[in-house]
Amino acid sequence: YSSSYVTETSNWFRKHRTMKISCITLATLAISSSSVDSFAPGKNTNNSFRRQISQKVISSGEVETSYPAAARIINTPKFNEVCDTVGVTLTRFMDELSIQNPESRELTSLFGAVATACKAISNTVKRSQLPKSNTLGYEGAVNIQGEDQKKLDVITNDILKRALRFTGKLGVLASEEEDKPVDLAGKISEEILYDQGDMFVAVFDPLDGSSNVDAGIPTGTIIGIYEHDGECVIDFDCMPECEEDEIVCMANTLQPGDKLVAAAYCLYSSSTFFVLTLGDGTYGFTLDENLGEFILSHPKIQMPETSSIYSMNESKSWQWDEPLQKVVDGWREGTGASGKKFSSRYIGSMVGDVHRTLLYGGVFGYPGDKKNVNGKLRLLYEGAPMSFIMEQAGGLSTTGTKRVMEIVPEIVHQRVPIVMGSKNDVQEVIDAYAAATAGSEVEAAVEV
Repeated sequence: YSSSYVTETSNWFRKHRTMKISCITLATLAISSSSVDSFAPGKNTNNSFRRQISQKVISSGEVETSYPAAARIINTPKFNEVCDTVGVTLTRFMDELSIQNPESRELTSLFGAVATACKAISNTVKRSQLPKSNTLGYEGAVNIQGEDQKKLDVITNDILKRALRFTGKLGVLASEEEDKPVDLAGKISEEILYDQGDMFVAVFDPLDGSSNVDAGIPTGTIIGIYEHDGECVIDFDCMPECEEDEIVCMANTLQPGDKLVAAAYCLYSSSTFFVLTLGDGTYGFTLDENLGEFILSHPKIQMPETSSIYSMNESKSWQWDEPLQKVVDGWREGTGASGKKFSSRYIGSMVGDVHRTLLYGGVFGYPGDKKNVNGKLRLLYEGAPMSFIMEQAGGLSTTGTKRVMEIVPEIVHQRVPIVMGSKNDVQEVIDAYAAATAGSEVEAAVEV
């Protein structure tokens, strides 16, 4: 062989040998001074992991969406490649996060518990169809929303509540299946070692789409994490006389989405997916059942800005607000802002529909109608966490007139209409509502 061929071949092997070594020893390199470029720059200043996005109406009646500087920039690990043979586990991801953000280390154990709960729930859902599982059907009780509780609702709620409780990092939790927030820090048990450091508030829907589980439709778990006000102390000796004080104290949970520290969901479908954001992008993990570990499969998800898919329950379209009706009609006919004809894809499970929207682009919506003016999705543990995840992937989330992340809940189980998804398509909905509002104001001024 010629000397040039030998040199070329030698360089090729040297290059690929280096790539293989860097993949296997990524953990070591990530914390060394030579690997600074593998991670995003930024400085931590407080415990609010959020990017504020504001919507303002401009003179033309359209809405301008601006992205001011983030209140806090968190250093999230950036891996140059997803190694096919080794992979990056969720545990490893959170460990790297805590190394770069020491004040965030308590989230590692918290999300470790969430991941374990998701694995247990995934296994429970998969086995629910077996004759001896005794997990299908109704529990015989009704939750605070007046909905019949399925057995799996109760089981999954208990799994997630126990997993979070025993981390010792949680002050308060609120769930779709609980009548009111549960104070954990105020009821210290000898079984639990409570950390004296930062504590959090967890809000969650333990099994979204549970009404479809009997038919094998995808289901999921949604969770949001807020900071806990450690000065909130309840005197349980005065119950029930001071129940009003308890409710005020539990206002720890009544925080807008802008205050979220982190949000995540688990999807139980063809695979078990774990998608989370800590305020610096959205990351997706897939459960490798052979290893029993969530492996990074979708690093830094970025959804398309324009799409041709919408996901809504069209059987109620005649009851929607007029601006939304006109926009959806335009999408269906191909006369909308993008000029594309849209297809309809609706699962009926929020986690399933949102997951597809994140990966392929599109619009997911559960708008209000004449019967349910505020829609049916709960703001605190469905709307806000999913909006946080969507925005961190480059999308938008709105009620039509207001950004979902800015709404301050008045009650724990408050409902809110939602349209979320690809930036340009959701912006079209926002503009339609703004134009309708501006038109109404002009008509009112003329009449006066």
